[in-house]
Amino acid sequence: MNNSLHRSLVLTAWIAGVFCLLVCAVIIRGHFTAATNDPWKSPRLLALKDQLAAEPKNKPLQTEIRRLDLEFRRNFRHRLALDKTAGWLLVGGALVLVLAAGKAASVSTKFQPPQPKTGAAELAAKLASRARWSLAGLGLVVAGAALMCSYHLTSALPADEADWQKLASKSGPEQAPAQAAPALSESQANWPRFRGWDGSGVSTNAGASAWDSTNGAPILWRSAIPAPGHNSPIVWGDRVFISGGTASRREVFSYSASSGALLWRRAIENVPGSPPKFPEIPDDTGYAASTMAADGQRAYAIFGNGDLAAVNFDGSVAWTKYLGPLKNSYGYATSLAVWGNNLLVQLDQGDSPTAGSKLISFQGASGRVLWERSRPVPASWATPIVIEAAGKTQIITLADPLVISYALQDGNELWRAHLLENEVVPSPIFVGGLLFVISPSSRLLALRPDGAGDVTTTRVAWTNDENVPDITSPVSNGDLVFTVSSGGVVTCVDAVSGKKIWEKDLGVSVEASPAILGGRLFILGQDGALMTFQAGREFRQIGQIQFSEKFLASPAFANGLVFLRGATNLYALGLAGANAPKQP
Repeated sequence: MNNSLHRSLVLTAWIAGVFCLLVCAVIIRGHFTAATNDPWKSPRLLALKDQLAAEPKNKPLQTEIRRLDLEFRRNFRHRLALDKTAGWLLVGGALVLVLAAGKAASVSTKFQPPQPKTGAAELAAKLASRARWSLAGLGLVVAGAALMCSYHLTSALPADEADWQKLASKSGPEQAPAQAAPALSESQANWPRFRGWDGSGVSTNAGASAWDSTNGAPILWRSAIPAPGHNSPIVWGDRVFISGGTASRREVFSYSASSGALLWRRAIENVPGSPPKFPEIPDDTGYAASTMAADGQRAYAIFGNGDLAAVNFDGSVAWTKYLGPLKNSYGYATSLAVWGNNLLVQLDQGDSPTAGSKLISFQGASGRVLWERSRPVPASWATPIVIEAAGKTQIITLADPLVISYALQDGNELWRAHLLENEVVPSPIFVGGLLFVISPSSRLLALRPDGAGDVTTTRVAWTNDENVPDITSPVSNGDLVFTVSSGGVVTCVDAVSGKKIWEKDLGVSVEASPAILGGRLFILGQDGALMTFQAGREFRQIGQIQFSEKFLASPAFANGLVFLRGATNLYALGLAGANAPKQP
């Protein structure tokens, strides 16, 4: 009996050992093949790259390089799948080998000379049957493993030329070469994102003194907006960009900053992966609540359904991606941010810290993901800013309950502070070496952004709990910080101490964030009242212009002009006493 069982176990161990050797051989061969047949190092591809450098507009050449790129990706995916499957098979084979060899040794150790025993023949037959079933089971395991290999090694890439051409046309933009980032001075001269180049809402444009009079409005032009949206205008050179959309159509619009003419409108459609039907989005937020961003060559837009698009300044679509569905009970409204060649998207969503929030950095030219980081926060509506502080380029993000700083280069977390509560809508600003953040309807806080790890108790300079906004973001000239609540109460506090200097109830509802231009504080009411005040330690109103439509978007300043988006019209106002061809 023991002799028969011992032979069966030894045979099983041998089979498992041979199986493990075969798997190891497959793994070694796969790595050897990958190392010696890397298509990226092939003389042919290197020659094609050299040729493309001399002929950058050679389309057939670009197509051939992309074909080789797809070949590399296919081989790479095959090797990853093989390594994963082979690893599990090796573990299983080794386990069988160890168990069988150990049991065989045990049986051999306990071997006793044969003794007559009643029913020995029947017992031997049972053991032989069990051994056969063991071998059959091992065979089934090997067969199943082979099927798994067959399944995992099936390429997800196209098998025929037609499908490959379709994929190549989509993946082409990711092969776009890196382009030089705009100079910082260019970004500062324009208004490339929500609340200006640095998100502070402060402009250094001259000419605000022309607003001393309340008699007449210096309206240079007014242009109709073809689609609904609450996003604020952005400006680069002579172009003003806004977005709009509904469940059936989402668009980007480009206007002439000097004349107001609609230069082009581009529908964002056929986005890969974007479903034909989307979750219902509240009308108060809509599909185009997020302000766009621009880098001098492309304008970027994100919509409430999760579609992200890069549009060239000539109106052609550079690339599109689907990031949804975005789980947000009030609709997605966080605006985009740009810094150099980086496009930053803060996707906070859900009702819990584990609902899938994340921060993503894209390469602007290609749409390639540079890095992605999960965020331990629920949905928020605040827009990130990028700052230079403590020798680092930091991305500052807000969401209940955390202020988190990430490194721009790789997305690694630098520091965090547990300081926020409620549904975070106001965005942060960085002025005079301090971060000013709002915990809605609770506290205005000043933070020093030079810490590491958890800085909750070590980097708060001061807090103020008077008339704290729930929607609008703060603005500061470095000496004072100004806030305005949705009920229209303006509060001025000292930027160094946090002490309140003055407050004033304007008697209007406000959702647009305040801005500072040339020493003047601009506040835009929902009812269309554009008010200017002295940005000083004493309250003094300078002027007011009344429009006849609703305003939710924040103002933009560029080229000596003020740009405003109303519910149905886009306006440009002159700062230097320009003649107004139209009145609102």
